[in-house]
Amino acid sequence: MISIAKPLMGEEEKRAVLEVLDSGMLAHGPRVKAFEEAFAAMCGVKYAVATSSGTTALHTALLAHDIGTGDEVITTPFTFIATANSVLFTGARPVFVDIDPRTFNIDATQIEAAITPHTKAIMPVHLFGLMADMGAIMDIAQRHNLVVIEDACQAHGAEYHGQKSGSFGTGTFSLYPTKNITSAEGGMVTTNDPEIAQLSREIHHHGMGKQYHHHRLGFNFHMTDVHAAIGIEQLKKLERFNAARAANAKFYDEHLQGVVTPFVPDGYRHIYHQYTVRVPDGKRDALRDYLKEHEIGSGVYYPLPIHKQPYYQELGYDLTLPEAERAAQEVLSLPVHPALSQEDLETVVSAINTFMAR
Repeated sequence: MISIAKPLMGEEEKRAVLEVLDSGMLAHGPRVKAFEEAFAAMCGVKYAVATSSGTTALHTALLAHDIGTGDEVITTPFTFIATANSVLFTGARPVFVDIDPRTFNIDATQIEAAITPHTKAIMPVHLFGLMADMGAIMDIAQRHNLVVIEDACQAHGAEYHGQKSGSFGTGTFSLYPTKNITSAEGGMVTTNDPEIAQLSREIHHHGMGKQYHHHRLGFNFHMTDVHAAIGIEQLKKLERFNAARAANAKFYDEHLQGVVTPFVPDGYRHIYHQYTVRVPDGKRDALRDYLKEHEIGSGVYYPLPIHKQPYYQELGYDLTLPEAERAAQEVLSLPVHPALSQEDLETVVSAINTFMAR
């Protein structure tokens, strides 16, 4: 079976975990601090705060910017539900803007029309490893005095005109096992603002400013040294992993037929968390079944946009966002991870081309 995702763990990660276990310092210790510093350097920012997941990173970042009841956060409906749920956790309301059909990211040309007196932030998602149009988004945010929180949970090392994801506004990352690198579970908040960094540290550790002095309501969102030890070793491999994904994607670009391959605008670095194609003519589900019959994994991310999810329907999101809804019916993600062999890539291409030629 050719899997859709495969975490790559080596002897380095195993040794690092054993060293932590032997040290007796299992929770929030020196490995977390070292991981934060290395991650901040990778993003080109001054500060990083390690959290327990990508979702808690999003929640922490929103709270650090004092987003809460009565506020609105503009975001995309075509993403994992944690993006919007993290806004609801604060008491604020997500406001959905349709996507650019070429990139699957929020359509920056539609953002200003969604701004109201209650808008406090824009939360673009760098979906599948391709950054949103951050030049346009930052310009809008500056003109309207809005916070920008990047959901970079799928975009470790992605770039927009040479600038890394997580370095434009306040960045948030996931370190779940299927991501380009993992800490088994975890997340990260990145920023150049010392106040946001300090607030994030307090929020993610029970609102504690100094030991047993709690300045605000907080949570148990911090990362353990065990997870950080894995993350440190994985981070050292990020460039190699991303280069392998890019090479696999290039092979697909050059050989796939009958499907729409990913669009990458000039000046962007796509790190291919997912290699996502469009399958036209209502053939997506049949192609997925065909690949499964031939022991090739694939994924549909995401079959139902957030504004169409049952819970959001109950909240009154009676919207039509045609590009997000069309993408949900056409997208199919193919194996692109670094563990794929040349034979694997050729098998995937052959199966897809055979099916689409029917």
